[in-house]
Amino acid sequence: MSFAENLKKLPGISHLAAINLLDADGNVVASIENKPGSQGSLAVYNHLAQTYGSINAEAAKKGLEIFAEHSEDERAHPGKHPNIARLLAIESGQPALRAKHVFAL
Repeated sequence: MSFAENLKKLPGISHLAAINLLDADGNVVASIENKPGSQGSLAVYNHLAQTYGSINAEAAKKGLEIFAEHSEDERAHPGKHPNIARLLAIESGQPALRAKHVFAL
């Protein structure tokens, strides 16, 4: 299945302004905003955080499946898709990240 098809199955994100990703010390290491170009990533990370409680290795593996052809593109062109590169790193043993939802007003 394509990323576009997978995206249609994920919960909506209209209630979110962003998701901040936190390391073990609570530092924000990345932020995915609800804006064109990152809304797909926001939907994926939101789903993973709701399903797995954090962005851990199991969540990363599922996220890479959801990103479908974009995951393959990132493997072929490292750094092209930072939000997918992060999942690849976590799947490969980097520490899990906590997701903190930033709600839209």
